[in-house]
Amino acid sequence: MDNKVEYWFSIADYDFETAKAMLETKRYLYVGFMCHQTIEKAFKAIIARDCADGELPPKTHDLTKLSIRAKLIDIMSDEQQDFIEELNPLNIEARYPEYKERIAQTLDSEVGQTLIKRTEGLLCWIKEQL
Repeated sequence: MDNKVEYWFSIADYDFETAKAMLETKRYLYVGFMCHQTIEKAFKAIIARDCADGELPPKTHDLTKLSIRAKLIDIMSDEQQDFIEELNPLNIEARYPEYKERIAQTLDSEVGQTLIKRTEGLLCWIKEQL
C-alpha cells in the first residue's frame, strides 16, 4: 500500500478507535464527530491514492464531496449514501455551542452504537475499494 494511503487509513483507524472510546465514556456527541472523522479520512485515503506527488486531498469535511472526489459515490449503495448524509452534520469541531447542544440532544447510547456499527461497515467497504 502507498505510504500516503496508509497514512490516511491509519488516522481513520485511530479515529474509529477514539469513537469507540467515546461511546464507552458516554460522550455521544464525540462518538458522532469521530465517526465522521473516520469516514472523512478513509475517503481521503482513496483520494490520496490518485493524487500526484506532493498533492493533498481537498481540505473539506463534506463527506458527499469527498465521496464524489474519491469516485465512490456511484458505486455506493443508497444506504451508504444516506449514512454519509447523516454523518455530515456531526462534524461539530468548529460549531457554535447552541448547534452542538442541539446535535447532542439527538445522540444517546443506542444511536452511538448504531453509528459505530455503520461506520465500521462503511470503513471496511471503503478499504475494499483499493
